[in-house]
Amino acid sequence: MSGMVEKTGKATWLIHLGLIMGIGVVCFPIYLAFIASSVTQADLVRPPMPLLPGDHLVENYTRALLSGVNAPVWKMLVNSMIMALGIAIGKIVISLLSAFAIVYFKFPLRGLFFWLIFMTLMLPVEVRIVPTYEVIAGFGMLNSYSGLILPLVASATATFLFRQFYMTVPDELAEAARVDGAGPMRFFMDILLPMSRTNIAALFVILFIYGWNQYLWPLLMTTDPDMNTIVMGIKQMFPSGDDLADWPVIMATALLAMLPPVMVVVFMQNLFIKGLVDTEK
Repeated sequence: MSGMVEKTGKATWLIHLGLIMGIGVVCFPIYLAFIASSVTQADLVRPPMPLLPGDHLVENYTRALLSGVNAPVWKMLVNSMIMALGIAIGKIVISLLSAFAIVYFKFPLRGLFFWLIFMTLMLPVEVRIVPTYEVIAGFGMLNSYSGLILPLVASATATFLFRQFYMTVPDELAEAARVDGAGPMRFFMDILLPMSRTNIAALFVILFIYGWNQYLWPLLMTTDPDMNTIVMGIKQMFPSGDDLADWPVIMATALLAMLPPVMVVVFMQNLFIKGLVDTEK
């Protein structure tokens, strides 16, 4: 028994050592980016590269926020935040309602409609980008938040996940709500929506990052620099030809672009765990 405990202890140490090494591999490039964002350009190009933070942190981040190739970085961060929130919230709301309709309403060909929705997974935005651009241009939504958000709000994956969850909800709940005189939307708001909060939290993280990382669609439909997103802005900061890159500002911008997704992951992770262990679930 003692040998088993000893082996278990050694295995635990090995597992933790492996995890620490993995974290180091992932975090070291981020640490180097942080170091590069706190020194001057001369410090970076002069070997060896510094491994300790410099004293130009505030200066570089101030320059990063207030500068940009076509638009200030703070403006591009705001644009990306609005786009990511709009896509995440829009996808979740539409998917909740569409899954609710497919599961709880009896209408002709509802199975066909569900599979038509599911088949849209084979048509990502890159495949339908030309007709989508034509539609958005026809509605006059180029260089607007609605043009950035609306073409990306439908989500067959989220609809499928919510449908599968609703199918596990006991029918007795719907029957009890009907006996109590609750209408469909009352049943949806008071019973299904609270029960779905863990699914909503997990999907919000995924969909927010999906919206935040969009590059091709914003690049195509925004010609006004004030509507550029932060992913576009980082790409625009890299020089063309023989121009020198301002690496401290670029690294500061990259780290600023990382903050909102990281904060969403940390915050929604807490909500997700709370939803799993909440006794009132």
